[in-house]
Amino acid sequence: MILKGSERGGAIQMARHLENTLDNEIVTVHQIRGFVSDTVAGALSEAYAISQGTKCRNFIFSLSLSPPETEKVPVGIFEKAVSDIENKLGLAGQPCVIVFHEKEGRRHAHCVWSRIDGNAMKAINISHYKLKLRDISRELYLEHNWQMPQGLMNSEERDPLNYSYEEYQQAKRAKANPKIIKQTFQDCWAVSDNVITFGNALEERGYYLARGDRRGFVAVDWRGEVYAISKWVGVRTKEVQVRLGDPNKLNSIDKTNRKLATKFTAKLRQYAEQEVSRHNDDATAIVKRRQSLTAFHKQKRYELETLQEERRIAETKQRVSKLPKGLKALWFRLTGKYAKIKSQIEKEERNSATRSSNDIQKLIEQQLAERRILQHEIKRERQRHTLAFKKLNRDIGKALNATPDEQEPFNNRENTRNQAHRSARRRTLDYS
Repeated sequence: MILKGSERGGAIQMARHLENTLDNEIVTVHQIRGFVSDTVAGALSEAYAISQGTKCRNFIFSLSLSPPETEKVPVGIFEKAVSDIENKLGLAGQPCVIVFHEKEGRRHAHCVWSRIDGNAMKAINISHYKLKLRDISRELYLEHNWQMPQGLMNSEERDPLNYSYEEYQQAKRAKANPKIIKQTFQDCWAVSDNVITFGNALEERGYYLARGDRRGFVAVDWRGEVYAISKWVGVRTKEVQVRLGDPNKLNSIDKTNRKLATKFTAKLRQYAEQEVSRHNDDATAIVKRRQSLTAFHKQKRYELETLQEERRIAETKQRVSKLPKGLKALWFRLTGKYAKIKSQIEKEERNSATRSSNDIQKLIEQQLAERRILQHEIKRERQRHTLAFKKLNRDIGKALNATPDEQEPFNNRENTRNQAHRSARRRTLDYS
């Protein structure tokens, strides 16, 4: 189970993230503990209000718990992991919120604690939490016999194509795969040794070097999206400067965009827009299928929870009827039979709660399996999408660097490509 934690502020932003039903298909509030409010937004607002009595700005500790994609992980494993983590980090007994997110056939959890000790009115110091979380993560993989990622076994073997949330959002705006963008920049970096060769390699793939406002060297694509070189290549800013030299020798972002605009003919722009529009249109069908499946799953869970609640009420009434009343109750108390009946009732209640929990878990696992089948189709389309956009970037890169006469064959083949595509079977892509 991959564990990622951070100290942070921003109660409202955190609540929005936890309750985000746009990027997450199913959101389940599992537990709100130690707060007066029974809503996520209200609980985190309480944490913020209490923090105002201190000088602490990062008043909450946020943790995500992501198990392996194909493993069946009951709620109890998440709960035990949360308990072990808060004990090791010194957060035991602190108010917290636990929320489950389901997306793309995967289920993960978020746990947010208040760092403010209400009695001492000061923030709890959480030292070396990244190392502690790494150790707990390894223990979880070993305990449950899960396949441990190479990067977790040895930090030097981490996937160089891993991307941050900010990089994911930027790739999402560009309607591209963040790993492919990162691979493109790293490939260009690997085959170049100066600013000229690096710039040429990028231009062949539809990216153009420019001088950034803050980051020094950046690249601009034909959409106008700006990419920080050091971030996407995965090297330090100083290393970029050593290889590429002085960024002031390059055009600014605005000037680069204006230069691209002059080369971006109406025909070329139409071609690019058609390619983008084509994939957007293709996405509609599978998005509808995903939404329909999500709605069906939510309905089934609601029906099961309703049925369980009705059964719980009926069984509770039945169990209560077993308790004697009046003088008989007094006699049973004197003889000890009342305690035995009460103990049996409590045992039945626990068994009933366990049965209900197991039924919900079984339904969730079944639905996740169904969602993963659909996700396999989405992944296949993402691959097609990736190849198509890599070719689009290369085509546009070549066209922008070509003379007007050299662009003519490119413009003429557009109709042929459109006709071929319309005759092919079209599926959907989605990076949301």
